[in-house]
Amino acid sequence: MSPSIRLRLSILMFLQYFAWGAWTVTMGTYLLQTLRFSGEQTGLAYGTASIAAIVSPLFVGLAVLFLLSAATLYYASLQTSFVPFYVALLVHMLCFMPTIALSNAVAFRHMDKPQQQFPGVRVLGTIGWIAAGWLVGYVLHAEAVATQFHVSAIALAVLGLFSLALPHTPPLPRAEGAQKPGLRDFFGLDALQLMRDRSFAIFMIGSLLVCIPLQFYYAFTNGFLNEIGVPNAAGKMTFGQMSEIAFMLAMPLFFRRLGIKAMLLIGMAAWAARYLLFATGDSGELMWMLYLGILLHGVCYDFFFVSGQIYVDREAPAHLRASAQGFLTLVTWGVGMLIGSWLSGKVVDAYRVAGDPVTHDWSQIWLVPAIGAAAVFLLFALFFRDRAKQQPAGSEAGVRAS
Repeated sequence: MSPSIRLRLSILMFLQYFAWGAWTVTMGTYLLQTLRFSGEQTGLAYGTASIAAIVSPLFVGLAVLFLLSAATLYYASLQTSFVPFYVALLVHMLCFMPTIALSNAVAFRHMDKPQQQFPGVRVLGTIGWIAAGWLVGYVLHAEAVATQFHVSAIALAVLGLFSLALPHTPPLPRAEGAQKPGLRDFFGLDALQLMRDRSFAIFMIGSLLVCIPLQFYYAFTNGFLNEIGVPNAAGKMTFGQMSEIAFMLAMPLFFRRLGIKAMLLIGMAAWAARYLLFATGDSGELMWMLYLGILLHGVCYDFFFVSGQIYVDREAPAHLRASAQGFLTLVTWGVGMLIGSWLSGKVVDAYRVAGDPVTHDWSQIWLVPAIGAAAVFLLFALFFRDRAKQQPAGSEAGVRAS
């Protein structure tokens, strides 16, 4: 991978996750406290990303998708009632979510050694997310206002134009006699054939199940921290992305020492531990528990999501890698997170303090995803097998896994 391509891919990751992070973390506070949406409505709003991951076609170019994302998010920022806000945000996510799989596919295509090179490029996305959190939280103090959406819309417009400068990435030639691309390719369903492999199928099922409790964090952590009186919650949440940078850069070493299965299990265990810390901590003497739960994000995200992306790229044949990344997005950010969006909103409403629409019993709320993540950890530990670890040291699979 040339320095020029590395720079362009790094800028792509930075701007993409800056735009996403500018509003995703803080929207829960804005919806719960400013617009007075219910927990279920807030969960459904976060679920727009999951619906988009399921139904968005992948045949539109990145530049067009980013520009449409900018326009629709700005329109969403003008809405103050649930239905028009939800519809506008859903259209925005229908445009934005396909860019995640497409960006990953573009990056992997231009890397000689993805397992070593991808973390170094993807870490710029984490830095972009941190920059967005600092701008919205520390500089603009915009956690409870619509400015967060305007910041993201500007970044998306810039990214749409920048996408035209990305390296040319035509589709890989298909095998002789293969059918032309159809809906199966656009939705990542061509990768369904990989589910014939037991380990790959268990990985996908486990990924789907663990994403259900994961959505509690993404939808409600910022609202939780603001509600219990933690100052500048958005800024403090960026500590999680800081730890993500450290673990991202160290991932090649972890891959050599631990392997895919151990990394995925550590990631799942970290999610359960994080929720237990949130259930126990407070904004006073036990604030250290909340800090620790936030700092676990590096393990939670890198060891699960990034390891999963690399695992899929390793297991899928070359002509199915883009489709397989799309299928992974559909299963995790799509089906799993969609179920989690609905369930998390129901749980938050169930533990709302009587007579007070914006106060909740968070200790009970966080125990639900903690138990869910722990259950998936046990199932995954029992049934998942990493084929690469079973290969002789000199085999191709063993080399790729190292």
